[in-house]
Amino acid sequence: MWVEHLSLVDFRCYRTAEVPMAPGVNLFIGQNGQGKTNLVEAVEYLSTLSSHRVSQDAPLVRAGADQAIARARVRAGRDDARSLLLELEITPGKANRARINRNAQQRPRDLLGVLRTVLFSPEDLAIVKGDPSDRRRFIDAVVITRWPRMAGVKADYDKVLKQRNQLLKQLSQKGARARAGQVDGDALFTLEVFDGQLARIGAELLLARLDTLAEMMPGVTSAYADIAPTNNTVAASYRTGIDLGPMDTGDQGGTVGRDELEARLLAAMVALRSDELARGVSLVGPHRDEIVLSIGQLPAKGYASHGECWSLALALKLGAFQLVRADGVEPVLILDDVFAELDAVRRQRLAEAIGDAEQVLVTAAVGADVPERLDGRRFDVAGGEVHLAGPEFSTGVVHSQASTGGQHRDESTSGSAE
Repeated sequence: MWVEHLSLVDFRCYRTAEVPMAPGVNLFIGQNGQGKTNLVEAVEYLSTLSSHRVSQDAPLVRAGADQAIARARVRAGRDDARSLLLELEITPGKANRARINRNAQQRPRDLLGVLRTVLFSPEDLAIVKGDPSDRRRFIDAVVITRWPRMAGVKADYDKVLKQRNQLLKQLSQKGARARAGQVDGDALFTLEVFDGQLARIGAELLLARLDTLAEMMPGVTSAYADIAPTNNTVAASYRTGIDLGPMDTGDQGGTVGRDELEARLLAAMVALRSDELARGVSLVGPHRDEIVLSIGQLPAKGYASHGECWSLALALKLGAFQLVRADGVEPVLILDDVFAELDAVRRQRLAEAIGDAEQVLVTAAVGADVPERLDGRRFDVAGGEVHLAGPEFSTGVVHSQASTGGQHRDESTSGSAE
């Protein structure tokens, strides 16, 4: 699949923007703070309902506007003329609204799976160097890209976890009786209901993570060996609070099924009941799991060089990209300001690795940072305006209008242009 046309209204720094894209490589070149990342962020948001830059919707809306609109016409493939028009109205403080082919209003979640993307940006260095939550967030994003319905599973898990934690916190505040496990009948019944729900939903999420990690790692290993010039062996292991048996990334998902995972999660909750009551928090489940990444014989976090961390983060994203392709979907690959962080060798090897992607969206501050192999349709971005570059494009400005004066935000604010 590929994005044929992107249309924005009051999104970030753009009053309006109409950007015609093409299959293959699309380059957005411009200095920092000019608006190039905003364009690929809009594509990402239509795909995932999230942004790699902010966790809230408010920064996505141009200063002074009440809502933003992002639209994209998505083609099924290079040789497939079928297309869908995706539209999302983003209104901070209210429920967002979505449409497909301008039909009746739909839930934003209905957009998931229509446009698949894999994005790599400087923020992804946190996958390697950051907290366990960063690695959980990464694997969950891949899971949802593969199976969009898992977004609902993850949302259900988070909801039950929040309710269970609230109950545990209330019980922990009742003192020694609760810490001794002497919980009144109604509270115990409610806790056991939450136990069952968390174990059931958690087992489904855990199994999806394990399967995805196992199936993705061969591609990650290959990508890292291609990108990194030396010390180019990597591995990953999944750490959880229950016994998984012989289940690591070499087992293609291991031997434990969902029902068994549910039973083990439930048993662990019962075994940790006193500790959970004392601390007022859920101590077992996918929300506490960790993915340990290693390069050679050492953990990547704390031991790998900056260049090795970059290479591993990039290999993880390339592994995810290849996994989604293996599932029969051609995702749009987005490389947001990546090449400036890589040396010449890694730039060339990355370019070689993605040369056959159906569509690649690349942002860069300096065009020379992008290897010549990734030649394609080029857009120059300056002051929130988008221009098609090159002699074959004589029309100049691609229909766009940036915010001006006090309505244009710089990088120091939540609605920065870049």
